[in-house]
Amino acid sequence: MEKKVFRYQKLMRPRSEHCCVPLCVVSARYNSTVSFHSFPVEEDLRKKWLVQIRRDDFQVNKNTKVCSVHFRSDDFMEGARLKRLKKGVFPTLFEWNHYQEQPPRLSVWERRERPLTPDPDSDAEQEDMDFDVESTGHDYCSVPEAAAVDMVLHENEELKREIEDVRKQLEQTKMMHRFGLSRFAGSDEDIRFYTRFATYNHLMAFWELIEPATHRMIRVTNSKVFKEPGNTRALPAIDEFFLFLMHLALGLKQKDLGHRFQVHQTTVSRIITTWANFLYFVLGSVCIWMPKEKVRAHLPEEFHQFRDTQVILDCTEIRCHTPSSLLLQSEVFSNYKSHCTFKALVGMAPHGAITFVSALYAGSISDRELFKQSGIINLLTPDMAIMVDKGFLIDSLVPCKIHRPVFLTNGKQMSADEVTHTQSVARLRVHVERLIRRVKEHKLFDTIIPLSISGSINQLFTVACLLVNYQCGPLVKAWSH
Repeated sequence: MEKKVFRYQKLMRPRSEHCCVPLCVVSARYNSTVSFHSFPVEEDLRKKWLVQIRRDDFQVNKNTKVCSVHFRSDDFMEGARLKRLKKGVFPTLFEWNHYQEQPPRLSVWERRERPLTPDPDSDAEQEDMDFDVESTGHDYCSVPEAAAVDMVLHENEELKREIEDVRKQLEQTKMMHRFGLSRFAGSDEDIRFYTRFATYNHLMAFWELIEPATHRMIRVTNSKVFKEPGNTRALPAIDEFFLFLMHLALGLKQKDLGHRFQVHQTTVSRIITTWANFLYFVLGSVCIWMPKEKVRAHLPEEFHQFRDTQVILDCTEIRCHTPSSLLLQSEVFSNYKSHCTFKALVGMAPHGAITFVSALYAGSISDRELFKQSGIINLLTPDMAIMVDKGFLIDSLVPCKIHRPVFLTNGKQMSADEVTHTQSVARLRVHVERLIRRVKEHKLFDTIIPLSISGSINQLFTVACLLVNYQCGPLVKAWSH
């Protein structure tokens, strides 16, 4: 019998047809010589097709096709330009019958009787017959095998590329939906909202300053100290930093942050404590107190009447929960705020940078006592001047000049010069109030501080104050020139 030859080649068609027969890999995309045939409309013949291809429960639609490889050559109409099947034919050639048509089985009445004793001649004859059948039968399986393997390999390569593309898309989708810094990298507005940094580039510039030190970060968990962050981190370092900034900027509860970043609430607490301590020491190691020569070199024009001003000072308070102990209540209760508070002294250079931050003290402490305990006195020299509010009665404590609003005593009216002086000081002192407002734009300090974080509140407040020097631009736009 003439050997049937199938040539496989890649063919780009508007739509790719595939053979629905199991174990058949023929596709119209790669083969232009094989035709594809729809299932017949007749119900009985359609069932016959399904039985033949061994897919009894298969759902057939208009796109379900069987390729011409599974039909005999005499199943097709002769002389037709396109291969068309004769009426009533069905597929008979498959992988499981080695692409050879099985002889029809004899009925019960047509079966021949077997001889009672084996005939050696008949066995030899049967072997010859079997050999002849194998040698003369058409070879549908072996002929397309090499091309089919090539086609499968080609499809396999394409599937690998598609899987890789899907994997990359999945990673990008995860990146976009996972709550982390990279999700908001394209929106400066979101960066300002979540971190108080002006732009993403601004934030990344700060990250580049501190990132080398993160490898030496000491992490505290339970009662153990770890110096190998890679073994204990639940989040990348930059996302831990992002979580910490969100805690400061938005005042989010630890449970909320845990849900957002998909980590346990205890992990959030440890991250916040670790980063508060880390930034407290890293930023605290940078000297923010400026020499008087540098202060005067950057002195804004508005301070021309007070050119010797080294620092503008003011106190600020943050509210905290009321302790259960009556003794502690009396210590932290502030008459000014009518609430339990922590109190700190903040100093600003005339050009707007924070140059001094004291530790937090109990809210009942006076401005004078806070000034005395803060340690700023050791930084002042006689050739300097400080600008304070009239509540700072510190004349006997400092070795330098004090710019302060004039007091009214015994109902005495202020002179014109005193009025001018008071207005000038008040106009300039407003800048330190604006700076403190920037610190309190970190919503953590706009809420009532829980006593559970009182052990790290000093670090949190100091870091928030120091971050203002990096997060925002100048208080007055004209000062940027």
